[in-house]
Amino acid sequence: MTTTDTVEQESRGERLRASVQRFGGHLAGMVMPNIGAFIAWGLITALFIPSGWIPNATLNELVDPMKLYLLPLLIGYTGGRLVHGQRGAVAGAVATIGIVVGADIPMFLGAMIIGPLAAFLVKLFDKGVMHRVRSGFEMLVENFSLGIIAGAMAILGRLVIGPVVRTLTTGLGNGVQWLIDQHLLPIASVLIEPAKVLFLNNAINHGVLSPIGVAHASTDGKAIEFLMEPNPGPGFGILLACLMFGPRLMRASVPGAMVIQFLGGIHEIYFPYVLAKPRLILAAILGGAAGVLTFMLTDAGLTAPPSPGSIFAILAVTPKGGFVGVILGIVIAAAVSFAASAVLLGFGRGERQSLEDPQVEATRA
Repeated sequence: MTTTDTVEQESRGERLRASVQRFGGHLAGMVMPNIGAFIAWGLITALFIPSGWIPNATLNELVDPMKLYLLPLLIGYTGGRLVHGQRGAVAGAVATIGIVVGADIPMFLGAMIIGPLAAFLVKLFDKGVMHRVRSGFEMLVENFSLGIIAGAMAILGRLVIGPVVRTLTTGLGNGVQWLIDQHLLPIASVLIEPAKVLFLNNAINHGVLSPIGVAHASTDGKAIEFLMEPNPGPGFGILLACLMFGPRLMRASVPGAMVIQFLGGIHEIYFPYVLAKPRLILAAILGGAAGVLTFMLTDAGLTAPPSPGSIFAILAVTPKGGFVGVILGIVIAAAVSFAASAVLLGFGRGERQSLEDPQVEATRA
């Protein structure tokens, strides 16, 4: 291999790494500004759902609308703002409503797609047309163009993007089912952990793992499937690594997220941190696989699906004599994900003071 070829390969590698970093930055720009909303939803969920700390039927009515509507709309709005300022934000929010209507799963992934896409189309229109509009007609053209493009994208989201996301959910569920059938449970983490981070955790858990676990528990008195998705270890390890080695802006909100995730059982609270640093998905997979392997080796299982997946809920449905295996699996999963996350974060070396680049741009837009 010549020196020229080597330099060219290194250049391609640098471009690929830069592209991945930009992609992660855009995800961070959409999600991290809305962490406060995620925490608000997490607290309300942990407190007021039927299995929460202070069950309250009236306040529990806040949970699903926040999860299914508010949070995706905020992500779509923020993603649009990153691309084209306030006009892009409005287009992103309107387009996002098209994918959340009628959905029975949180459409965070769809919002991350359609929000910036709608804003980009508005940006293209403004760049190609607005300078040709006669004086006095600017507001008319701006409002109607935004309404038409955003409305069309909402229709597209309802008819196309929403079904695609649901198909993705079904495909992930079928993949997990196949791994379970082949007795390759630790490998199932390769599908389960990315699916969780894309907010498909409930679909995987309640749609695939829990029904299988119920069948096994009816004959064996316990089921390992009840531990595979609710295990708080991988998420806790990632959050701990973010607290110690993550960017300063990220660290500020981590302690509260750790409490909500581990004690409250609201795993969704750590997903934005992984989306902000996509390479952390490897830590989640390794931690999840280590936990499942430990559960298998210690013959651990639960008598029923824990809901939410907090350490207290898990211990409450642990069969007599099974606490050692369950706790050991959670601890090992947390330790492995923490160690992997620390390595992936470079132990804090070279991290920017914050990951605010895309957020600052959004704020200034």
